Amino acid sequence: MKIPSPAPNFFLSGVFIALLGAICFSTKAIFVKLAYRDTAVDAITLLALRMIFSLPFFVVSAYASSSKQTNVKFTPRQWISVAVIGCLGYYISSLLDFLGLQYVTASIERLILFIYPTLVLLMSSLIFKEKIRAMQWVALVITYIGLFVAFFNEADIQSGQSTHFLLGSLLIFICAFTYAAYIVGSGRLIPMVGAAKFNSYAMSFASIGVLLHFFFKSELSLWNYPSLVYVYSFLMAILSTVIPSYLVVEGIKRIGSDNAAIVGSIGPISTLILAHFLLEEKISFFQVVGTILILFGVLLVSGQKRKELI
Repeated sequence: MKIPSPAPNFFLSGVFIALLGAICFSTKAIFVKLAYRDTAVDAITLLALRMIFSLPFFVVSAYASSSKQTNVKFTPRQWISVAVIGCLGYYISSLLDFLGLQYVTASIERLILFIYPTLVLLMSSLIFKEKIRAMQWVALVITYIGLFVAFFNEADIQSGQSTHFLLGSLLIFICAFTYAAYIVGSGRLIPMVGAAKFNSYAMSFASIGVLLHFFFKSELSLWNYPSLVYVYSFLMAILSTVIPSYLVVEGIKRIGSDNAAIVGSIGPISTLILAHFLLEEKISFFQVVGTILILFGVLLVSGQKRKELI
């Protein structure tokens, strides 16, 4: 029996939603670097403040989604899956990212982090036996050539300047792996429980995990920092966490986790531009060429129609 594929407009709207979510998510690195530059806050405190400001939105959304007549109740196995996947994506992954950003620039962080589309496709293929389509390989090759062209020179410069560059790079590589696991897992659960409900509970579990980590491991108070720390944390919570988290899961719902991951490759470019204006990081000719290649790769994905499922 053949199930008709989503209408082209539905698929294209999913590409746009995933694209906007990726751009919003890319502002996280900017806010983290600004907080490190302008204040003396540490990684776990900054992450805890981000989650404190985010948690009320997710709790309210979780309650609202569970109160709908169309609500699908979680099975015990789904409760565990949502908790594990949520903590992988926004507790463990975020903590590794925040720690890595202490040692590398925002642009390098995005470069390393955005190997995750490749990991998503490989995980989906190895674990769930999903076939990787030719167009996805083409789009991946183009986007990653663009990433290499955009950042290879800067990576060489940064590696020479920082003795902790390799440590920061390793932390962010592991972050990319755990985030890829989140994308793959969420792609399986969202069709069963709904995008908004999944995101609300997954993010709530992740927030609780972060706060428990802080209260058990840190002896510092969350409320004795300069006001600028709270401004950056609040902006990061709303613009880089709450809004994009719902955009990304809706994008996954419409175009699938593998295509959403490829579209998300626009993130390093938006980070590059923001870092130039807010962190005074220079943009080179090679970065401009890389930007064009990445955008072309994203356009290839947006022009692709999903095949019929058998």
